[in-house]
Amino acid sequence: MGAAMRRIQAGNALTAFGIGFTVPFLYIYVAQVRDLGSMAATSAFVAFALGALVALPLTGRVIDRRGPVPVVIGAAFVASAGALALGLSTGVVPILLSALALGAGQAVMQPALATMIVWCSTPSTRTRAFALQFFMQNLGLGIGGLIGGQIVDESRPGSFTLLFGIEAVMFLVLAGVIATVRMPQVPVIKDAVPTDPAQGGGGAWKRLMGHKAMVQLCVLGFVLFFACYGQFESGLAAFGTEAAGISPSTLGFALAANTGAIVVAQFVVLRLVEKRRRSRVIALVGLIWTVAWVIAGFSGLGHGSAVMAAGAFITTYALFGIGEAMLSPTLAPLVADLAPEGSVGQYNSAFALVKQMALALGPLGVPLGAGVPMLYIGIFVLVSLGIAWLALRLGKQLSPVQDNPSLASRIVAQGPAVGAGARADADGDVDVAAGSGAGVVAVGERVGA
Repeated sequence: MGAAMRRIQAGNALTAFGIGFTVPFLYIYVAQVRDLGSMAATSAFVAFALGALVALPLTGRVIDRRGPVPVVIGAAFVASAGALALGLSTGVVPILLSALALGAGQAVMQPALATMIVWCSTPSTRTRAFALQFFMQNLGLGIGGLIGGQIVDESRPGSFTLLFGIEAVMFLVLAGVIATVRMPQVPVIKDAVPTDPAQGGGGAWKRLMGHKAMVQLCVLGFVLFFACYGQFESGLAAFGTEAAGISPSTLGFALAANTGAIVVAQFVVLRLVEKRRRSRVIALVGLIWTVAWVIAGFSGLGHGSAVMAAGAFITTYALFGIGEAMLSPTLAPLVADLAPEGSVGQYNSAFALVKQMALALGPLGVPLGAGVPMLYIGIFVLVSLGIAWLALRLGKQLSPVQDNPSLASRIVAQGPAVGAGARADADGDVDVAAGSGAGVVAVGERVGA
């Protein structure tokens, strides 16, 4: 790992540490500490998501034109101002405006940091780089949440102001760390898909929407995020407390089990998935999550003891964590490998936008989870099976190297490269003829541009 990558990962971890101080307590802060009620707290979450949805469509073009470093720094300052303002706000309107700024800043950081990781990695190191990023994020969030829980006191609004102040400082630390990163010279790769100057603004989005593999990946990503992250703190939590009789403390243990499963399993899982087809890894995640939803349904049947129900619910969250650990080295590198030259930021931003849309719609599961629990479970069992089907369908749109990057090093190791082996197809991807090592390298290297 080079110096640039180390600084990117360190800044990413410190930012997650700061976010962990506030994420678990935002609802309590707005609804109870500021005494604005549940509707205002819900509106703050909506404003947070709205900020992301407004900023992300514009982010990709800026990243590709100006580079990811100034975008990360600018987003960090916006997020820092939003966090500090949120900690000082007492009324509904200031809180909503602060949440809007915080949501926009945090959302813009995601594709910009992802693009920096792409630029500072190679096809052989990219999978592990994104796995490390996900690991450090969860570790930072977990530690931040634990420390924040010891500081926070509902009877002292100043304790919440302190938490948001720490978060604001961590965003500034990120800006300082990223400002010291020296990005590598972006290479020009022979036979890569050239950047069309006319493909800016709306043209870039039109080009992306015409890329069948990327569109299918976005659809798959939406379903993945909606069925997992979108349900964690909304529908699944409502199901657990209403149907399964899970206590808030048990829900906390379940969330801890999720984070623990990710931290413990991340690099074990990485060894198992990094040389396998990405589409099949994602399909396996769908099957694992199917089992998780079935176990969650068992916790709500009421046939066992409270201990059995709690154990089943905690197991559900742990299985989700294992699936997340499998996705972290799979999805983000695949987005990068699909991106034509000069469009990595656009593709990362589009995928981040899909994630935010899924998270924004996640609370739609609350009425079913609380009111018709077994229907809720049945729907998400089918959704998880649908993930497996969508993943296998996506695999048919990917080139062999896009689906399994380890093939590139195997082919290169077989002998001298043949430069004529790569060609650009209609979707902007590079197809590689058997035995054409140079073409394989072009696929991997060009996405770092």
